[in-house]
Amino acid sequence: MSIGRDASGTRKANSVVAYARGLCKYRCMRTLAPVLRLPRPRSLATPLVLLLLAAGSSACSSSKSSSGFANTAPTGPTGSSGGFGDGGTSGTIGGNNPNAPGGGGGNQAGCSDAAKLVYVVSDSNELFSYDPAASKFAKIGELNCPSGGETPNSMAVDRSGTAWVNFSEGSLFKVSTADASCQATTYQKQQGGFVRFGMAFATDSATSDKETLYVVGIEGTNGGKGLGKIDLTTMTLTKIGDFSGDLMGQGAELTGTGDGRLFGFFTTEPSATLAQIDKGTGATSGETSLDGVNTGTAWAFSFWGGDFWFYTSGGGASTVTRKQTSTSGALSTAVPDVGGFRIVGAGVSTCAPTTPPSPR
Repeated sequence: MSIGRDASGTRKANSVVAYARGLCKYRCMRTLAPVLRLPRPRSLATPLVLLLLAAGSSACSSSKSSSGFANTAPTGPTGSSGGFGDGGTSGTIGGNNPNAPGGGGGNQAGCSDAAKLVYVVSDSNELFSYDPAASKFAKIGELNCPSGGETPNSMAVDRSGTAWVNFSEGSLFKVSTADASCQATTYQKQQGGFVRFGMAFATDSATSDKETLYVVGIEGTNGGKGLGKIDLTTMTLTKIGDFSGDLMGQGAELTGTGDGRLFGFFTTEPSATLAQIDKGTGATSGETSLDGVNTGTAWAFSFWGGDFWFYTSGGGASTVTRKQTSTSGALSTAVPDVGGFRIVGAGVSTCAPTTPPSPR
């Protein structure tokens, strides 16, 4: 749910990915200035898209403030490597969690309507809410966090509706989704070598309202540092492990669900990759090539209503692409131009629906 940049302010760049038979390709440097794209081989075939399977439902509960700052940080044990819905290593991408009880609407007991929305932050420090069902963005305000002039890199939203924003120099702030006001935290920068990171909350299981903040370290042109988690009580970061196979060492954005799942939006070329992430080990499964979707110079994503929503920019205003994993699995453009701003972080709480809502 974010984008990164290096210490000099440049956008995070994808690691050099080795093609089969010794060929190499390079992703673009992610900068706030015009993008430099290095040439890559044109003769290689696009990886085959993995088949998607449908499944299940979801559930659980929590009760915190409707929006703004929570009284206490979300706590709870980390997820396990059990069934697919609990962050396991087999199953389908997206859709519903077969391990979650109830009607499949999501882990929403005690949640406010505001906590069920998606929130995005721009590279100009603007905070917006996004209602995917209405395809509508609404500006909340501008962040004024004491970040020394640095800009937002990534964002996650907890069950209380409070946003947690990582800035490009490594700081972590709490931001109210009611008025965009900022509050400093005691998080110490660069723990475990993580400066910029993708981030998301996910519940600890399909039947729990406890949640954990997961992060993926972003490391300039060298890709990623694997999966970690931040304990918001002690403000300590713990490394969990790297991703699997071709995604090892790769940078990613994250989104989590109220039924215990965690997903990554990986900055692969020529098309981005979607995969589920085991919360206990960092292992990836269900890798799916997102044909025609490129992370560009700014990227983020969210899981809402059983579908994935990707926010990408090649330099101008962001575009929203939807992957309908709740139904056909098709990719389509949901919003061609979000309104002139560039999204660098997106957060959705574990209160968000995990199945398509009823038509309005």
